[in-house]
Amino acid sequence: MNADVESGNGGAAVSDVIVVGGGVSGLTTAMVLAERGDRVRVWSAAPAAATTSAVAGALWWPYRIEPQDRVGDWSLTSLRWYEELAARPLETGVRLVEGMHRGERLAGLGPWAGQLKGVVETADGLRCRLPLIDMPAHLAWLEERVRAAGGSVERRDVTSFDEPAAEAATVVNCTGLGARELVPDAGMRPVRGQLVLVENPGIEEWFTEADPASSETTYFFPQPGRLVLGGTAGTDDWSTVPDPRTAREIVARCARVRPEIARARVLGHRVGLRPARDAGVRIEAGPLPGGGRLVHNYGHGGAGVTVALGCAQAAAQLVG
Repeated sequence: MNADVESGNGGAAVSDVIVVGGGVSGLTTAMVLAERGDRVRVWSAAPAAATTSAVAGALWWPYRIEPQDRVGDWSLTSLRWYEELAARPLETGVRLVEGMHRGERLAGLGPWAGQLKGVVETADGLRCRLPLIDMPAHLAWLEERVRAAGGSVERRDVTSFDEPAAEAATVVNCTGLGARELVPDAGMRPVRGQLVLVENPGIEEWFTEADPASSETTYFFPQPGRLVLGGTAGTDDWSTVPDPRTAREIVARCARVRPEIARARVLGHRVGLRPARDAGVRIEAGPLPGGGRLVHNYGHGGAGVTVALGCAQAAAQLVG
């Protein structure tokens, strides 16, 4: 197993596992399982580049995710891993980048914030150096890690867990919003995020400002070849079509922070539906018909990247 990840399998027997879902949660879970020696297949209806994960910003930060008593540990586990991966940014898609969380205060965060390195509290908010992940590159890297460990990634559209259960002893459900119909789990709901991609006019630091009481947020993330502008957080909004007025408002909000953004050439528009769950993240195991095992790992809201490895390791423990 690659030394980048500790799975803690404890010498358990090899399992045949199918992970349903090919976003960041599914691929990270598959990687952990494959690298500890399980025979893993990932079934995903869409290529990784077409998943919600590929649209993400994606700055490490526990945003719009519950339960708070577990999120901290999952997030910090993932943070330490990303800090290691940032030594190979071209390969992994992970960089450590300076930036500002305007309006944030350490006292308003959970105990996990005390484990952050080099955070400076200013009059405006928190300045810190955090992992910023280029998601298309990172997802491709995760797929390669799965394959290098003997796993496979397949295009399969699953309408019932009976389908993977017929081919593997254990099924891991990383279907995100798909869990609403597949489980079914009526507590799953979309939180719509719209982004604008522009040419970077020379901005090297990220910026966020979020009002929990508003569906509008302001952020920009310098990613390779583009500056990602956001955003929105519209609960129960299923539309994946970019709205031109919303796009103009996003650019205007970001330009109030950095005026040069107003003149940046627009490269494209993106919409992603964050997979929020009323009861918070679900990591839980239960039986499948025929004696198999179903492990759930879904409901990560706006922080799937932030908790990816921590939740993957928790789910792997339930696989056995």
